[in-house]
Amino acid sequence: MRRILFYLVLFTAGIVGNAQTEITTPELRAHIEFLTSDTNAGRYPGEKSNKKLVAYLKKAFRSAGLKTEKQGFEAPLRTKKDQPKKAPVKTWNIIGYLEGSDPELKDEYLILGAHYDHLGMGGGPSSKSDKIAIHHGADDNASGVAALLEIAEKIGAHRSEFKRSILFIAFGAEEQGLVGSRYFADNPTLPKERIKFMLNMDMVGRLNDQKHVYMGGAGTFPGGVELMKDLGKQAQLNPIVHAGSVGGSDHVAFYRKNISVLGMHTGGHPQYHTPEDTIDRINFPGQKMVCNYIYATLLAVANMPEIYFIPQD
Repeated sequence: MRRILFYLVLFTAGIVGNAQTEITTPELRAHIEFLTSDTNAGRYPGEKSNKKLVAYLKKAFRSAGLKTEKQGFEAPLRTKKDQPKKAPVKTWNIIGYLEGSDPELKDEYLILGAHYDHLGMGGGPSSKSDKIAIHHGADDNASGVAALLEIAEKIGAHRSEFKRSILFIAFGAEEQGLVGSRYFADNPTLPKERIKFMLNMDMVGRLNDQKHVYMGGAGTFPGGVELMKDLGKQAQLNPIVHAGSVGGSDHVAFYRKNISVLGMHTGGHPQYHTPEDTIDRINFPGQKMVCNYIYATLLAVANMPEIYFIPQD
């Protein structure tokens, strides 16, 4: 019996080891199940669940072989005009570091980001529903965080192929006005001039039948528009690529610092900012395709001879 158990453990470890090298739909689902669980109550900043979320994210980054750090900050909370103001709360950005393989280019960094907070029980100015109920935020933005963790895991397994270094950041308090990303952009954990590119994922779990992936900012780095179209074809996706149209999510703070950006999503839907944004609506095979598209993008950008900022009108 002991021998059987021993080989069972080895077999299980082998499965886990293989899974870590690639993005899988079961792992994407497991991350979203945790993030949208009732115990996390909509991932509102300053709640008890915040510390549990931070611990989960740090553990996932460490499992991918990354060095981790948490960056604390005070987040003001948005309220409706007829409601009393709330006191600011303490929350965090969670950061994973992966060093590049090139002796010179490893001093330059790409950022892959996604916000992990949501609207809690709703009722605030961002809610599109009058219901006071858990706003699960499966697509917004548990999907982006699941993608962040899975892509980090795959890059960790293929780190020797990436010449530049990468920061993986789970931002806090995005729904309160892009607070976490602005705080990091104003207080970077490394010299700002080393940050060459930021790719943000916000709602990447609802790929439609036309396989549209929407993005803005592709014109902010050399050859970006052509690159994203070519990689989209290889990924069997139909990207809608905008050179400008930088948009309104966490990558905006970096664009304003003259850093090349790309903001990616799979489109809006009626469940946005309502309690009905639930895991049963996620297209997991489609999300895996989007994740591999983003992985290919990071690999291409990490190995470009040169990255420089191109402003857009």
